[in-house]
Amino acid sequence: MAESVLAERTDFIELLNYGPIQLEGPLSVAEFISLYLKFPELQMEREKNGKVTIMTPVKRGSGKRESILNGYIWQWASEQGNGEVYSPSTGIHLPSGAIKSPDCAWVSEHRLAQLAEHEEETFLKVVPDFVAEIRSDSDGLAKLKRKMTETWMASGVQLALLIDPYEEKAWIYRPGKKVEVLSGFKNNTLSGEKVLPGLQIPLQPFIP
Repeated sequence: MAESVLAERTDFIELLNYGPIQLEGPLSVAEFISLYLKFPELQMEREKNGKVTIMTPVKRGSGKRESILNGYIWQWASEQGNGEVYSPSTGIHLPSGAIKSPDCAWVSEHRLAQLAEHEEETFLKVVPDFVAEIRSDSDGLAKLKRKMTETWMASGVQLALLIDPYEEKAWIYRPGKKVEVLSGFKNNTLSGEKVLPGLQIPLQPFIP
């Protein structure tokens, strides 16, 4: 059903310029994977209840900020020789059944050991140790905050960062602790804490 609807809409990609699109009916994991394989150019997320959202393509500023963030994390992981970094286009299949794509994710060698070698060409089936999300101009802040708590932290992420470049605020999520809010990006830095020891993320480059 979803495939036929998308196939019939020649202006579908143009519609995404006006914001994310949620499909009417829920899809099973198998149906979601089939849809993803049919339209690999689209970035999609599946909620644990089967609801599917097709994401808006990121604009210039958001793409730049995603690259900056992933660059910091990749450099740290490369120097540490520990774990793997995943880009915003990576689908992460969580234990709840949700399939999500954070702007950046890092998985330690310890958690990667849970994966079988033949899973290279499937969605990532392990909960990241660390995730970060950057608000874009089409993202609702309340929805992003719910994603941080109800999806990432509820799944077992050990450190999560939500960065809002427009309001110059960052929210730091830790298991079992109150969310910390950092305001003002100039000369401010986020830390990888005990999860990514030694990581420093300067926030000034994220200011639009």
